[in-house]
Amino acid sequence: MPMKPTEWTSEQFSRGHVADYKPYNFVDGEGVRCSLYVSGCPFACKGCYNKVAQNFAYGTPYTQELEDQIIEDLAAEYCQGLTLLGGEPFLNTGVTLQLAKRMRAEFGWTKDIWSWSGYTWEEIVHDGSEDKKELLALIDVLVDGRFEQEAFDVGLHFRGSRNQRIIAVQSSLETGSLQLWRDGDYI
Repeated sequence: MPMKPTEWTSEQFSRGHVADYKPYNFVDGEGVRCSLYVSGCPFACKGCYNKVAQNFAYGTPYTQELEDQIIEDLAAEYCQGLTLLGGEPFLNTGVTLQLAKRMRAEFGWTKDIWSWSGYTWEEIVHDGSEDKKELLALIDVLVDGRFEQEAFDVGLHFRGSRNQRIIAVQSSLETGSLQLWRDGDYI
């Protein structure tokens, strides 16, 4: 019997590879961002825009030098924050959790963290492993849910299909109730 996505772990899948790193872009969240695209995603959504990054062996190994460069880039006054995407950030926590912790240690909450995930909020919060929950606790904004080709809409902001939600993570964790980013006023 195949494993359910909530049973997948970073230890089972991740090889610690990065598909790409893009400093100072404007498309992976609000403001100027440094975006880390991790390698590997078993969701394999039909119509995925980053199909090459589904392979956990794609790209190059994450290194201390890359992490140092990301932190240096984030220090720019005009840089609003870090974006974690891929691939699946929640199945690459050896990379994403390490970087998110360092970012919080260096900048506190003065810079934000956005992440895209095929996991839904409920899958992470209710059934997620401890590393997934730990990563979630460091994130400000989560775009959740698998991409659905039949729900694709080119007019959506920061998401590819109508089923995906943009979640204000910290207020959701504080209240124990899912809170949409900007109260859902992002369509």
